[in-house]
Formats: sequence, C-alpha cells, structure tokens
Amino acid sequence: MSAMNKKRTESTETLKKVLRFIGRYRILLVVSIVLAAASVLLQLYVPILFGNAIDQIIAEQKVNFSQMWRWLRQVLLVVLFSGAASWIMNLINNRIAYRTVQDIRAKAIRHIQKLPLSYLDSHSTGDIISRITADADILSDGLLLGFTQLFSGIVTIIGTLVFMFSRNVVITIMVIVLTPLSFFVAKFISSHSFQMFQRQSSARGQQTALIEEMIGNQKLVQAFGYQDKASERFARINEELRESSQQAVFYSSLTNPSTRFVNNVIYAGVALAGAFLIPGGALTVGGLSVMLAYANQYMKPFNDISSVITELQNALACAARIFALLEEKPESPDPSESLSDVKGSVEIDQVSFRYTPHRPLIENFNLKAEPGRRIALVGPTGCGKTTFINLLMRFYDVNSGTISVDGKPVDQISRHSLRSSYGMVLQDTWIKNGTVRENITIGKPDASEDEIIQAAKMSHSWEFIRRLPDRLDTVITEDSLSQGQKQLLCITRVMLCFPPMLILDEATSSIDTRTEMLIQEAFDRLMQGRTSFIVAHRLSTIRNADEILVMKDGSIIEQGTHDELMKKGGFYHTPVSYTHLTLPTIRL
Repeated sequence: MSAMNKKRTESTETLKKVLRFIGRYRILLVVSIVLAAASVLLQLYVPILFGNAIDQIIAEQKVNFSQMWRWLRQVLLVVLFSGAASWIMNLINNRIAYRTVQDIRAKAIRHIQKLPLSYLDSHSTGDIISRITADADILSDGLLLGFTQLFSGIVTIIGTLVFMFSRNVVITIMVIVLTPLSFFVAKFISSHSFQMFQRQSSARGQQTALIEEMIGNQKLVQAFGYQDKASERFARINEELRESSQQAVFYSSLTNPSTRFVNNVIYAGVALAGAFLIPGGALTVGGLSVMLAYANQYMKPFNDISSVITELQNALACAARIFALLEEKPESPDPSESLSDVKGSVEIDQVSFRYTPHRPLIENFNLKAEPGRRIALVGPTGCGKTTFINLLMRFYDVNSGTISVDGKPVDQISRHSLRSSYGMVLQDTWIKNGTVRENITIGKPDASEDEIIQAAKMSHSWEFIRRLPDRLDTVITEDSLSQGQKQLLCITRVMLCFPPMLILDEATSSIDTRTEMLIQEAFDRLMQGRTSFIVAHRLSTIRNADEILVMKDGSIIEQGTHDELMKKGGFYHTPVSYTHLTLPTIRL
C-alpha cells in the first residue's frame, strides 16, 4: 500500500470512529438534516419568486406593480422562514459538535486512569494534555463547520439541480458536465493536506510538552543556567511548527481560489448560453436571472465543501492523535476478589522484571516479610529499590514470579483493595488544588475533624496548619507550601488512614532534622505491628529495621540487621558502598 493510500485509509478509519461518537445524537442529527433541507429549499425558491417579479416588467412604462409586490412579499416570508430554520439548525449543530467532543474528552480522561504507568512514563505529560485540549478543540471546530456547511451544501446541490431542470434542461446539463472539474480540484488538494496537518498536530504536541516541562521546572532551569538551551529547543520546535503549519495552510488554501476560478468559468458559460436562448423565446430575462442565481448557488456549495474538507482534514488529523490515546491497551482487568482483615504477610517468589525487554533489572528476587516486620531496602541508585515498591503496589506487573499478600497472589486481588492496604509516603509529593482538609482526606473522605486533627498532630503538620488563615479550610496549591510542609501533609494522609502495611520511600527527605526526629517517633508508633517497607538513604532511618536488604543490580546481595551486616564486613559495610547512607545531623 502506498503512503498516500495508507494516509487516506487512516483518514477514513478516523472519520468512522468520530461518526460512532456522533451516532449517540442521531435524533438531533436527523432534525438538523431536515432543517438544513427546509432552509435550503426555501432559499432555492427565492430566485423563482424574484424571476416572477422581474417578468412583471413587461415593457417600458408597463409594469404590473400589484403582482410584483405580491411576489416580493412572498420573498420576504420565505427568507424569514429560511433564516429561522437555519438558526435552529446551527443551535443543534453546536450541541452535537460540542457534546461529541465532550464525550471524547471524558472517555480520554477515563481511559488515562486505566492506562498502565508504562505508557504515562514513556509519553510526555504536555503531549497528552495537548491531545485532550488543543486537538479536541480543533476537532470540535472541524465538526461544527462540517455540520453547518456540509449538510446545507449537499442539499443545495441536489435541490438546485431539481429546480434548474424544471427551468432549462440544456443549461443544467452544461453546468453538471463542467462542475466535476471543481470537485476534482478540491479533492486533489485536500487529499494531500492530511499528512501536513498530522505533522502540524505532532509539532504542536511537542511544543506543549516542552512549555509544560520548562515552566514546571523553571527554578532548575534558572539555577543551572539552562535558559539559552531551553530557548534553542523551543526555537527548533517552534520553527518546525511554523513550517508544518505554513505548508498545511498554504496547500489547503489553494482549494478555494482554484474552485472559484472553475466556478466563475461555469457562471460565465451559463450567462453566455442564456443570452443566446433569450431571442428565440426559449428563455425569458427573468428566467435567465433565475438560472444565473441557481448556477451561483449550485457552485457555491462546492467552494464551501472544499473549505469544509480542508478543515475536516485538520480535524481528523487531530482526532487520529486522540484515538491513538483511546486505543492504547489498558492495564490488565481487575479481579473482583478483595483483601480483608489484612495481616501483612508479604511473599515474593522468583520475581523478575524489566522495563524494556533487552535491559534486565530485577532477576529472581525472593523475600518473605512476616506480619509486623520492618524491611529496609538500601543500595546504590538504579539498583531497583523504587521498582520493587512499584511492583508491591502493582503499578507494574511482574514479568515472571509471584508477589503474594496473606497468601493471595496480587494479580488475583483488585488493585484498589491491594493499594488501600498500603500506606505510601514518597519522596515526591503531590498536592491538589483544594483545601488542606481535602488534601488530607483523599484516602478517607468521611474522616471527622477530630480524626484529621489527631493525625495532623501525630505527623507534626498541625504546627503549620493551625497558623494558616482558615486552618483546615485554607485553599492551597502546589506553590502555597514549602516542600517540607507538603511532605508533612502526605505523611498526615497515611496517619489518618492507619493502613495495615506501610511503604516509606524517602518519606522524610524534605524535612528538617528536628522535625524528622519527631516524625520518626510517629512512624515508630505507626509501624508497631505493621509490615513496613522502608527505602532510605539515611542510617538513622534504617538501623532499627528488623531486616535490611542490600540490593545491587536488581538482586539482594546481603540481608540482615544493621549490626549483623556491619560485622559481616561486606558490601553494606564498605564505605564506598554505603556513602548513600547519611547521619541525621548532616543536612546539605
């Protein structure tokens, strides 16, 4: 299959997918088509009324004014009814277009919630945002233009032919024979513009991704003097977007003037042919005016439809990017079985995992964590500690082996049930735009105020919360709090849920030493009787663990208590190996 045929097939398939969404509003669609037909037929009747009015001018100073005014009054009524039908049709078209795009956006957001993290990790946030916002907006504009002009254009072409045949067969046949030239010109140009609009959409997505990346990390950009490099990257993408947009717009803009030129030639041919028919009595002056009006109305939809096709190519190119997201394979189906009365026994049997097939990460990993045990994971950067946490929470599925909780394999347990059994505090914090209360109660929406305050006091976040203007009801954003305060709120979430198992991945990395010591005491109380997995780079955090797992290259190379590993004198003991472990008094 040639590249052009492949693009044409992709465009057709995308259109079919869009039509499936539009099909939900088929009743409105039928009403819109009926109104379009009514509006167009009324408009097509206007030239006949005007022709009849003109024919009342019999000769010099011989005008039948009473009949003329009768025809003109009918023109006024027909125009009013046609305008009303067109106005209602446009309202319905607006509703269909915007509801369709609303449905597509809603499905895209729902689908993102079901996508595996591997997809989100491999695609930039800005590009995904661009698909749901900018591409969806362009799709809605294309649909709106299509509904408004496509229906009317088709009905106009058919209706005009009927009226023209009723007036003069010869001129009508001449118009029909010449008109396909206009259509073929428009089709040739529009068929080549789809690929250009795809390039434009892709470049727009890259630009949005870069802008989101640079603005979200502006402090780092300025701290490392990356402004010039960022500007150069933006300039390259911006230039690519300019070139692709210019090519797409220029090439598609050839459609209208090309078809207008052909149509003007046809219009001139109708006028010339009609002028020769009038002396023989085959056509009246009023009849010629009617045929000229119909010829103009007949050809105008081809101009409109050519413009619509151009916009639809752009819209379909954007729709293809949205549907590419919607058709991404979601994560595996969620079992219905749930965990209940969780004891906290976690067993990992011969687990292997790779992010990419050719790069091994975790191989033949084995671990048995008894209920209530504190398991610390240490090792150099990239050894698989955070990956291990992702597997525990089933953010990723293992390639082979089994992870079980209380004897039940995690792939046989619903993800919600599994994840709600863990309390998770990460180094990276997440705060949503909302009140402090809403941010704390994410895991327990029905918590009482006393429970929230108690959890805040346990995590030592109440010290700064009570100083906020509205305390728990203060509205905050990502930039409202310091990194340490945001991490305290994340710890408070876990304190409030009081889960049977804990995962702490550098949970106190952004907190000052004094607060860290207080938090450590709170964690010690929280971890009593709870299976806990602790990823830390600080000696103070891990030395009291019941068991320390020393990881390297995705495998456990040593395990035991702190004292046992120090006496062993292996990888954990060697200074160059555990330079990642820092004393709590050292804060850089």
